[in-house]
Amino acid sequence: MNPAEALAAARAVADRLRADAVARDRANRPPRAEIDLLRGSGLLALAPDDHRTTHAVTRIVAAGDASIGHLLGYHYLHLWRAALYDNADLARSLWREAATGTHFVAAVSNPRDTLTAAASGDALSISGRGAFATGCAVADRLLISAVREDRASRLVAVVRGGADGVSHPPDWDNLGQRLTASGSIVLHDVRVGHGDVLGTFPAGEDESSPRWLRLSLVPLAFQAVLTQVLVGIAEGALDEAARYTRERSRPWPASGLDRAVDDPHVRAGYGELAATLHAARLLADDATRAFAEADARGPGLTAAERGRAALTASAAKVVSTRLATEATSRIFEFTGARATTRSTGLDRFWRDARTLTVHDPVAYKAHELGTFLLTGALPPITAYS
Repeated sequence: MNPAEALAAARAVADRLRADAVARDRANRPPRAEIDLLRGSGLLALAPDDHRTTHAVTRIVAAGDASIGHLLGYHYLHLWRAALYDNADLARSLWREAATGTHFVAAVSNPRDTLTAAASGDALSISGRGAFATGCAVADRLLISAVREDRASRLVAVVRGGADGVSHPPDWDNLGQRLTASGSIVLHDVRVGHGDVLGTFPAGEDESSPRWLRLSLVPLAFQAVLTQVLVGIAEGALDEAARYTRERSRPWPASGLDRAVDDPHVRAGYGELAATLHAARLLADDATRAFAEADARGPGLTAAERGRAALTASAAKVVSTRLATEATSRIFEFTGARATTRSTGLDRFWRDARTLTVHDPVAYKAHELGTFLLTGALPPITAYS
């Protein structure tokens, strides 16, 4: 599937998802049917290192259903990062499986979780509880981040979805992103062969190590993907709100107009949001470009190059966060009181945006940008930037 075909397939998927998004959001069931839709579309098979295409596809799908765009973007991200570790054969095996279009990949990678890997004969045993295990309950393959029992290093292993000892408590009933299956995951004595370990993070490495510096691109990948999802939410909200205004909104009596779409205040309001959306799209694509260029540097990536990519990602995240929360709230000013009915479902855009925008506080991204402006200091490398 070439990029043009991928974008067309993404638009078709978004249209399908949009048609019953309100009912599915309300039902809050595990997104098994939605993952099957992605399988049938061929989108799961895209090359995960084609960041420009996968990020564009993520945004298109997110405009139809932010939860499924989120899941798809993370699928590409986890496959891509698998190739950064030492076990190239295992990474290639994951990519081959994904290329069939039938395997969906998720991960337990929250940096604040504590999963422990202990030696168990000729294998490892992983136990613990992880939070925000997005997509794991419906995944075919899981990437599990765990700390070795002696705390000497952190590792990433591949586990089959539904493996013995893996369970998913039904505890995801959040405000938004309700179909991301982002509840907790519990692992109890999950056996992992040494050949199923993608790689480790020795505690003594820092940015003087090319391998460590390259692995530090993973937080930027998360930020770039989430930025695309936020822009997709704003796109979807404006599209649906504009359709409602054209077809159902009534003009305010004081306007003296026959149609709501002719009200200059309504037009100006939509115009302001459309202009900000255009700017956010450009910034999101610039973040993807910066990330892709840093990734393409391979082991030659420098700390300065990585830092500049981080600043670009932070700028996009700040603007997309503001846009998503503002646009999904202001649309009600232009659609009217009747648009607040549950059956209309316009509130889902705000709920999704609000849920995603507290993933990590955007104030810290603004702080990084301000620090660079005032002092020239690049952002520190963290699990979120």
